[in-house]
Amino acid sequence: MEISNTSGRRKTSVARIYMQAGQGNITINGREMKAYFGNELLENIVNQPLNTVEQLNQYDIKVNVRGGGISAQAEAIRLAISKALVGDNADVRPALKKEGFLTRDPRMVERKKFGKRKARRSFQFSKR
Repeated sequence: MEISNTSGRRKTSVARIYMQAGQGNITINGREMKAYFGNELLENIVNQPLNTVEQLNQYDIKVNVRGGGISAQAEAIRLAISKALVGDNADVRPALKKEGFLTRDPRMVERKKFGKRKARRSFQFSKR
C-alpha cells in the first residue's frame, strides 16, 4: 500500500494524516500518541476506527494536527483515519459509517454579537 494522506476536522481543529502499512506506530506532531495525549480515553478515540475494522497494528500513522483543544484534535484525527481506511479499502465503509466515524461533527462555537455579553447572553438588566 502506498502512503494515504487525508484530513479531518472538528470545531477549529484540523488533522492531516499520512498512513502507510507498518507496525501500528502513531506519531502526533512528532511525539508518540501516549506522550501527546497522556489520556487513555483520547487514545481510545483515535484508535476507534482501527478497532472497528480490526486493523489496529497494521498501519503506521503520522499526524499533523493544529487548532482547538486536545479532545477536538482527537476527534479530528479519528475522522481522518476513518477516511484513509475507506480510501484504502472501500469494504470497511459500512462498518465505519454505522459507528458514525465518517460524519464530520459540524458544531462550532457561535460568534459573539454586539450589544451582548456573549453569543446570546445579555448584560445584566438594572431597573433602577
